[in-house]
Amino acid sequence: MSQPQPASSPMELGSKSISKLLVQYSVPAIIASVATSLYNIIDSIFIGRGVGAMAIAGLAITFPLMNLVVAFCTLIAVGGATISSIFLGQKNIERATDVVNNVALLCLIHSIVFGGITLMFLDKILLFFGATPETLPYAREFMQIILYATPITYIFIGLNNIMRATGYPRKAMISALLSVGVNVILAPLFIFSFGWGIKGAAIATVCGQSVACVWVMFHFLNRNSFVHFRRDRKWFTGAIIRRIYSIGLSPFLMNVCACVVVIFINKALLDYGAADGNLAVGAYGILNRTTMFFVMIVFGVTQGMQPILGFNYGAGNWTRVKRTLGIGIRLGVTITTLGWIATEFFPGIISSLFTVDRHLIEISDHGFRIFFLFYPLVGCQIVIQNFFQSIGKPKISIFLSLTRQLIFLIPLLIILPRYLAIDGVWWSVACADFVAFIFAIATLIIVNRRQDRAFIHSSNSK
Repeated sequence: MSQPQPASSPMELGSKSISKLLVQYSVPAIIASVATSLYNIIDSIFIGRGVGAMAIAGLAITFPLMNLVVAFCTLIAVGGATISSIFLGQKNIERATDVVNNVALLCLIHSIVFGGITLMFLDKILLFFGATPETLPYAREFMQIILYATPITYIFIGLNNIMRATGYPRKAMISALLSVGVNVILAPLFIFSFGWGIKGAAIATVCGQSVACVWVMFHFLNRNSFVHFRRDRKWFTGAIIRRIYSIGLSPFLMNVCACVVVIFINKALLDYGAADGNLAVGAYGILNRTTMFFVMIVFGVTQGMQPILGFNYGAGNWTRVKRTLGIGIRLGVTITTLGWIATEFFPGIISSLFTVDRHLIEISDHGFRIFFLFYPLVGCQIVIQNFFQSIGKPKISIFLSLTRQLIFLIPLLIILPRYLAIDGVWWSVACADFVAFIFAIATLIIVNRRQDRAFIHSSNSK
């Protein structure tokens, strides 16, 4: 019996024009990423204007915990998406189906374990992350709602990544847009009309993800989907789980590192910000939301690249792999350069979107000019790191994520604020971006030369 295929079969990843494939796969992912980023920004604006400056600071305190929530989910989602693409490149649809089954089950297990343990120690965790008596109530109220809904969040994110990787980029985009659309509609209603404050923002988030989760589940329960749930296939396979964890370890560690970095940043801002410590944390929240807007667009590009890279690497077509990478790097640098222009020339306008507190705007305005100094290089570093992840080389991807966030940034955060106070925090991020870019380029050159030699040897053998 022939396997039903979507209107655009994933098998064309090995033959169709790479530029057309990137438009087909990256544009929906970019639209979804922009929508998600805009939601995060709009949500922060609603909270800042509807609840106050301390609520913005409280929301910033939740960033490291949110990174941990995402980390345990991307461990499964990215690993599963990558190996499903590789299996499709090898024309092994049965194994790709096993991946979907395993991802769904692992998402459920991770969400229950992580969400339950975190809820038990929530206050202690938030205090460790830098919460103060003024910001703790806001952070707690927001995270309680988010953590109760982790099963919905994990299944939605995990399966949405698989949906994109198995030939349905537009449907993956629609699920993200559903989540954001419901969220943006409900957030102002819950915050302003119902008077639920920051809790209302969290409830709106959960409602949006619930609608999107239903959409994704319908797709994988539909037998006409190219890859879908099948009872007769394997649901808990040791070999597949090991590969999922192996490849997903890179984004997992990246998010864990981001969590650790935010802890160091928050503590440095509180220690060296004196009376302005809480506002400095709030300013970092504004800077972080802004940088994530452009980073998420770059992630949209890498998400579109992932099935193309994975499929062609699995098929042994190294020339198409390199061509995809080159286009991706140019796109990534263009996007983060636009971010640098926006934050360099219009920082005050961006800050004033989030708050009416003049002092908070001043701190944010000054931070923008330093924090984003080498931002154009960030796009290149992100694309290269995700490239190695997409072709199943997690160790290199992990190395590149660790260089920026642990090996370079944390020592700088310990040293520079002692001499430059709050400015030292902003300079630490800028310097880490520059050095991490150098390491990423050097690593790519070395690995490319090895792969080229292997490709030539393989061609000569034939």
